[in-house]
Amino acid sequence: MGEKPCADTQTIRLQIERMSYGADAIAHTDVGKTVFVRGGVPGDVVEARVTKDQKSFSQAEVTRVLEPSASRVQPACPYASMCGGCPWASLSHEAQLEHKRANVVDSIVRVGHMDPRVAQELVRPCEAPSEAWGYRNKVELAFSRVNKRVVVGMHTQAPPNGGAPSVMKVDACPLLDSRYKKLVKSVSGALGYLAGSHDIDVDRVGIRASSRTKDVEVALWTSPGPFPRSKAAKVIRDATKASSVVRVLSKGQKKARRVSGVEVLDGRGFWRERMGNNTMMLSAPSFFQVNTKGAQRLIELVIEGLEPTPDDEAMDLYCGAGTFTLPLAERAGWVAAVESYGPAVRDLRRNLDAAGLDNVEPIGGDAGREFPDLDASVIVVDPPRAGLAEDVVDKLCKQPARAIAYVSCDPATLARDLERFAKRGVFLPTRITPVDLFPQTFHVETVTLLARS
Repeated sequence: MGEKPCADTQTIRLQIERMSYGADAIAHTDVGKTVFVRGGVPGDVVEARVTKDQKSFSQAEVTRVLEPSASRVQPACPYASMCGGCPWASLSHEAQLEHKRANVVDSIVRVGHMDPRVAQELVRPCEAPSEAWGYRNKVELAFSRVNKRVVVGMHTQAPPNGGAPSVMKVDACPLLDSRYKKLVKSVSGALGYLAGSHDIDVDRVGIRASSRTKDVEVALWTSPGPFPRSKAAKVIRDATKASSVVRVLSKGQKKARRVSGVEVLDGRGFWRERMGNNTMMLSAPSFFQVNTKGAQRLIELVIEGLEPTPDDEAMDLYCGAGTFTLPLAERAGWVAAVESYGPAVRDLRRNLDAAGLDNVEPIGGDAGREFPDLDASVIVVDPPRAGLAEDVVDKLCKQPARAIAYVSCDPATLARDLERFAKRGVFLPTRITPVDLFPQTFHVETVTLLARS
């Protein structure tokens, strides 16, 4: 079903076809022009207002659902249509899994130039290791001052015609573990009270909560300078009963800020989460997957794929605080673990000490420049969204390893890197498993097993 002008010439009737790798759904007009539709669900027939009309594509937002899709559901969050945190909330979880797998297949075909039949065979069904709601161990709140009023809450969706999102006050986030559903309101109230008597400026607020260790941490991200430390600690502790309250100091431009220090305002000064046999300790700046059950499944897929033994030397690149390093070290004879981010390296050392593992060499630095001098039998790579640098792919292909487990958070850069491996002809993918660590969003994690060709 294509374009049908209504009384308003900028309103069109569309049949929604599929989800993009993004917040929008995709439809086409009668003449084949692609339309990215905000608020659409595949199978819907909608009336949509065009918000941007380019030569090769248009953008639109749903004004009325004329015929709802069988996959359309009522979101569990009352803020879903306004908040930018769960753009797929109107799509059933079963349909989300199907479209996430389809997006992985599409990326490795379109970006990685893989034969479509091969891609369909390699990519497994998308796994769902956690609940569709209440799965997160972490949420971040935005902090905004409007005149003298402080608003602590969530960013709204970006306006369709451009501009910056605003901050909306919320009482709870249904994505956060339901045991801690009152934390958002408690933190918001505490900071509102604190701001009433102190001229504080906060970039953002991180809340981490573990149902396994019962730890709760509140992290205030601010610029260096004067701050009511003792008052903030008392107000937040009284409101949340947090086991840790910290202030993360960051400098620089908004999109490229760097951490210059962490001040412990109250409690332990770190957050703990239990993974397998180990309790990991994480400082506020360190990365950890927001879905604990999902992270556990990633570990299982990596270990099942690599099958490390005590005779193996292993390599873990972009290792963070040790999510894969610790289970590797429990099974392999030796592990070289490389991480460039200072706080994560310190957390890694602390986690290794706590686990009693002395068969790991933590290496601080860039994976390319600090590539381990090792003949690895098995390798894990878990790079950031940008994927692997080309020189890292070259160095990996010179390793005698029997297998590489590539953990990716971006299907497009994974696809690019798989094509790089294919051109070198040393390691080829044998299976790609999408894992839904982020229900209600378009994001998907994948674990790709590459074997020696």
